[in-house]
Amino acid sequence: MRRTQLLQEVRKMRFEEAYEGWQSGRLTQEEAARLLGVCDRTFRRYIARYEEEGLEGLVDRRLRQVSHRKAPVDEVMALVERYRSRHMGWNVKHFHAWYQREGGKRSYTWVKNRLQEAGVVEKAPGRGKHRKRRERAAWPGMLLHQDGSRHEWVPGQYWDLIVTMDDATNEHYSMFFVEEEGTASSLRGVKEVIEARGLFSALYTDRGSHYWHTPQAGGKVDKVHLTQFGQAMARLGIEMIPAYSPEARGRSERMFRTHQDRLPKELAAAGITDMAAANRYLKEVYLPAFNAEFMQPAQEEGSAFVAWIGDELDDFLCEQYERVVGKDNCVAFEGLKLQIPPDRYRMHYVKVKVRVHRYLDGRLAIFHGPRRLARYTADGQLQTPELQVVA
Repeated sequence: MRRTQLLQEVRKMRFEEAYEGWQSGRLTQEEAARLLGVCDRTFRRYIARYEEEGLEGLVDRRLRQVSHRKAPVDEVMALVERYRSRHMGWNVKHFHAWYQREGGKRSYTWVKNRLQEAGVVEKAPGRGKHRKRRERAAWPGMLLHQDGSRHEWVPGQYWDLIVTMDDATNEHYSMFFVEEEGTASSLRGVKEVIEARGLFSALYTDRGSHYWHTPQAGGKVDKVHLTQFGQAMARLGIEMIPAYSPEARGRSERMFRTHQDRLPKELAAAGITDMAAANRYLKEVYLPAFNAEFMQPAQEEGSAFVAWIGDELDDFLCEQYERVVGKDNCVAFEGLKLQIPPDRYRMHYVKVKVRVHRYLDGRLAIFHGPRRLARYTADGQLQTPELQVVA
């Protein structure tokens, strides 16, 4: 028996007791009304309806009316059919976000209840004790998280998803797939943030080998001997903070669980199976929708981002290696011989210390102090013989 029907039956029995007490003179109208929890006037109305219609007159007449807000049956059937045909297995929050994107006007609770009533979605189990969460950063740009997640994002394909997000707001600034996480992918994530928003204060990462040198497994990271990524952050003045436990990365880990649940379903629904198309979908569809749903306001007004006003950001966000020029005026670098072209500043650079930059796309360049002597393709072919100065 439904709860409303049970309440109506209890109401009838209590009225019969109060009515009998009033009829026998044991109770006044005021006492009988108080027994029912109503006023005298309402009790007299109950008496009139009871003497005219019997116990059925006591049923709440609002229950017999159809609410003007009740959804038409065909709307409910269409909703359930849409879920069955296109979104089976999606959790209700994910489906509701998609439903609203396609113009749906009903609330999350209404959608959840209709799907549960149709038996296509199970009720979630009760939650245990709520975890204590770490306080968020007060401003955007104070602390960013970067991490990668390897997963079967499309059938038979395991890629790494690289995400750079803000601790203060949950906003995802950069998000893309690569074959394998490493220095280049992490630098690319930082570059996309700086180009879009500016320099930020600190970056929170795990202790992956491209982020940190860890002399002893499971021990403290080496903050003196920096990796190529660490050196790039030091050049920009961005503080790096290592995580020493999975719980310390809880915020980003929870986001990745959401991505692992949602993204494969959305990519499958869009018929996407290759990485280039998946990255376009991330940029054009998934990332804006995800931020619109999960972003939250910062605790305080303001921003810790500082606009990037320098040139050649690529020369900060790159790998840099020191080399000594050989007797043939060439630089040996990872099996390549990089010929330094003649210039008007020196006859040659034999035995001079120079710096080799390797950019995110694999291109190379040689610097002597602030001067760029030449650029090269990834396979060592000379690109720019003219001398340039980097400010």
